[in-house]
Amino acid sequence: MSVLERAALAALHWLDPERAHGLALRALRSGIVPRPGPVTSGRLAVDLVGMALPNPVGLAAGFDKNAEAVGPLGRAGFGFIEVGAATPLLQPGNPGPRLFRLTEDAGVINRFGFNNDGTDVIARRLAAQPCAVPLGLNLGANKESADRAGDFAAVLERCGGLCDFVTVNVSSPNTERLRDLQGAEALAALLARVVEANRALERPAAVFLKIAPDLDESALDDVAGVAEAAGIDGIVATNTTLDREGLQSAHRGEAGGLSGQPLFEKSTRVLAGLARRTSLPLIGVGGVASGEQAYSKIKAGASAVQLYTGLVYGGLGLARRIACDLDLLLERDGYGCVSEATGTETALWT
Repeated sequence: MSVLERAALAALHWLDPERAHGLALRALRSGIVPRPGPVTSGRLAVDLVGMALPNPVGLAAGFDKNAEAVGPLGRAGFGFIEVGAATPLLQPGNPGPRLFRLTEDAGVINRFGFNNDGTDVIARRLAAQPCAVPLGLNLGANKESADRAGDFAAVLERCGGLCDFVTVNVSSPNTERLRDLQGAEALAALLARVVEANRALERPAAVFLKIAPDLDESALDDVAGVAEAAGIDGIVATNTTLDREGLQSAHRGEAGGLSGQPLFEKSTRVLAGLARRTSLPLIGVGGVASGEQAYSKIKAGASAVQLYTGLVYGGLGLARRIACDLDLLLERDGYGCVSEATGTETALWT
């Protein structure tokens, strides 16, 4: 990191985490943050279900929930970005405080509860901001909805044509009973509805499914089988965890989903488990904060990776640094492209 970036991060860490996050988004929109464009090379370029990624390092959903900074984020070094989650209706989310830094663990706990401005507002912003890299939208459901599958389809119908991909998020731990949709029967019905809505679009999007890291072996069998039968394009592994094992921070007992370094090994094991079960493309998420960690996800089975919590501790320039380091690692090991390294060490993560 540059001296300026270190100073900015230190200043933000003096503030309440949610306020600091809001200021980071404002800085992006204002142009204060450098935007050098995506890192790319012949080794880093990836074709992910027809999307041309300049590099495989993406921004996970949650950083820009309301699509406020799509343009600047598309020029911040990422190979692709994902915004949201979006729900059909505006939703304030859970009461604060609801975001906690676990500095000693290089992690974060959040219990936002799908707070967002609603689909109509987000759709207008997506339409108004061209993105320099492939763009995705995380689909969510309103907390009080009686038809959550219908909520996912409704967001897709309104916004799907404005994105390159959408992610069906049934794995957030912060909306009551949402993870119940990961069961085989409920998941099959949900994905069938989403796929049908997507096919009706003039410009269909690629459809991904985002799963929790807390699934057992039987549940992973179900997820892989249902995803393949549904005809979706890939799986995102994983969302945040409810596990608190080994944490040191004073905030370790807070309710919500844990992300960052404590999630890396658990999420990578789930990723590798999926790679052994399915040929669907996988996106690896959870604890990515270095080129080595991105490389480990790729060798465990990921075609691309995403990060978010790493930015809290490494700054926005982290995406560019990871992509550059990953390029060097691929060159060191004699790989001509990311796909040659994908899945080469899946067996190590049992």
